[in-house]
Amino acid sequence: MRARVIPALVLTLILLGVGVPRAEAQVVGGFDFDRAEVSVTGLQVPWAMAFLPDGSALVSERNTGRVMQVRPGQAPAQVATVSGVSASGESGLLGLAVSPSYAEDGWVYAYFTSTSGDNRLVRFRLSAPQTQTVIFSGVPSAAIHDGGRIAFGPDGMLYVATGDANNTANAQNLNSPAGKILRMTPTGGVPSGNPFANSRVWSYGHRNVQGLAWDSQGRMYATEFGQNTWDEVNQIVAGGNYGWPTCEGTCGNGSFHNPIVTWTTAEASPSGLAYANDTLFAAALRGQRVWAVPLTSGGGAGTPVAELQGEYGRLRAVAVGPDGWLWVGTSNRDGRGSPVAQDDRIVRVPPASGGTDTQAPSAPAGLAASGTTATATTLSWTAATDNVGVTGYDVLRAPGASGGTFTQAGTSATTSFTNTGLTAGTTYRYQVRARDAAGNLSPVSNTVTVTTTPSQGGGTCTATPATASEWATGYVIQVTVTNTGTATLNGWTVTFTLPPGHTISGSWNVQMSSSGQTATARNAAYNGGPIAPGASTSFGFQASRPSADGRVPGNYTCTSP
Repeated sequence: MRARVIPALVLTLILLGVGVPRAEAQVVGGFDFDRAEVSVTGLQVPWAMAFLPDGSALVSERNTGRVMQVRPGQAPAQVATVSGVSASGESGLLGLAVSPSYAEDGWVYAYFTSTSGDNRLVRFRLSAPQTQTVIFSGVPSAAIHDGGRIAFGPDGMLYVATGDANNTANAQNLNSPAGKILRMTPTGGVPSGNPFANSRVWSYGHRNVQGLAWDSQGRMYATEFGQNTWDEVNQIVAGGNYGWPTCEGTCGNGSFHNPIVTWTTAEASPSGLAYANDTLFAAALRGQRVWAVPLTSGGGAGTPVAELQGEYGRLRAVAVGPDGWLWVGTSNRDGRGSPVAQDDRIVRVPPASGGTDTQAPSAPAGLAASGTTATATTLSWTAATDNVGVTGYDVLRAPGASGGTFTQAGTSATTSFTNTGLTAGTTYRYQVRARDAAGNLSPVSNTVTVTTTPSQGGGTCTATPATASEWATGYVIQVTVTNTGTATLNGWTVTFTLPPGHTISGSWNVQMSSSGQTATARNAAYNGGPIAPGASTSFGFQASRPSADGRVPGNYTCTSP
């Protein structure tokens, strides 16, 4: 809940006993961000969302290559796997788009980094997802800067955002598809009206574009990652040069188009982009927020407003759903976030309305706990009822067997919730309440008391590395940690030795540090345990090495508390 400052006049009225209207919800760009709710859980690094005519969404998972179909309040269902996906660093299965004439042709489009060493575009039908036709290929790829957002424009053409593939020269080279926004026909051909003869290039001079959107007048916008200083939102025009690598952010060179908005990289690192109600919505990864950017009549920008700041972690995708809600996808399991048990998630923000629904849902019943361990417990309850419909549940927690204050521990779109990160041998109390679309809250459920089990350290473990992928100047290693003892494992540390000249450039599912050539990997909060005897978990890392040095790390040792 956001803290609000009470103006002096309102405070005076309260003291005088004069009635004051109830504070309205935080409405920005036509959406009520105070009533945001988690609608889908259990995704693995979702990257893009595209909607089907039935109102459900297709979601791409970057690292798994899966295409999932999601509906609010339901578990994700796998409907396709894109073949030949190479997931390394920031690459993998990226953009998705649904044909504007899907009801007639059934085409789904996907952009991904392939095992053939390029980024490419395929299309397929959900009725035969294993049959995938390549319609465009040969976009330079790398472990970073692959772009990836694809979208159909108002003109029915397919637009593809690419990155410079970690080679800045690509951005200004009109003969390279990297560092560009491309415009092509639905079959991958060069359409009429493109600014350069026999070329799919629509705009160039881009570092890493990951968001595309059009306003109600058909003007095109894109989000772009800066290097170290400035992230951007640009209005895109045909044939425009956006300055990279000469310019980052606004510059005084008349040959380049300046952005309409800039942020520091810590404030944004913007990926997905959506438009509604004369406002752009940019999902920020490092900034962990949604930026709402009001547009002027001329296509410029007003003062951006930050929403959901720090509430759901890293945010990758944003789209306006056919239900009128703003859908936002997290990216907390991408190796750079701090995931919770529900991650990755889709959060939905309802449209603002002056609805007259004032009836609260009934209280959830039968709250019970099960599967309690040293660090987690699973809660379940009977669904509440409502005159319009329950949209989610708030899970409340208080310390100890009595006393203390209940505070929100999480939300759930279903009738169960797993609370992780608890302290071993500690007592907690839980309650649950329901919410409806108008923001009405039910009475709380019964209270359930839970005591986590004592810590059971002293287990033994092994670390087994496997090379997931490698190239001349780097590699990706996946490490499996297995409990080889007879006691439950709670926490583990893996050390290993890097060859001289090798450096770690990224990691996931682990807390990584290094001193000289010795690297230390400590479990993250969500995968340290409890790990039963014989069970395992895993983590991964990416490292760079001198060219033609084929060595990989060795001397892996696993220890437990």
